[in-house]
Order: sequence, then structure tokens, then C-alpha cells
Amino acid sequence: MSSSCCSPDGHCSTGTVAGATATAEPVTTAYAVSGMSCGHCKATLTKAIGELDGVTGVEVDVAAGRVTVTSAAEPDDALIAGVVDEAGYELTGRV
Repeated sequence: MSSSCCSPDGHCSTGTVAGATATAEPVTTAYAVSGMSCGHCKATLTKAIGELDGVTGVEVDVAAGRVTVTSAAEPDDALIAGVVDEAGYELTGRV
């Protein structure tokens, strides 16, 4: 009898559970944010949004009025809008 990872019905069986070692792909979402004008704005939003649970990265492009958020799962737009508003800026939507 030969040793094979395939079952008699043709399905591969490596002894691991499907998805057990796979990690979810990060989600990247870009938002239009108004009111940003300088490096202080960039630092403020990077810190405020970066402190949210699940957020793994924040990129702020002041000139373009864009904030790109990388997170472990689909972000809560209302939560991010609230943090942006609290910081003194306005999230006007996804881009």
C-alpha cells in the first residue's frame, strides 16, 4: 500500500484541518477626510485611528485628503468617523 495524502475519493488529506493555520487577509479601506492641512493633522489621526481595536495600520495623505486604514476585519465606518470627528476632522465617505 503506498503512502499518499489523497483519499480514495480523490480529496487531499494532509492531516491538517483546513484553515487551521491560515490567517485572514488584512482589509484596507480608504476614507476621504476633510480639514487636514499639516503634519500635526497626520500625526493626530494616525494615533487616534491606530488605537482602535483591530486596526493594524494607518496612512494619512494630507494633500489628497485621504486616510487609509488597514485592519484585521472589515472596519466599523461609524466608529472610525466618530474618532475622526473627535479629533476635529470630518470623514466624508469611502474612496
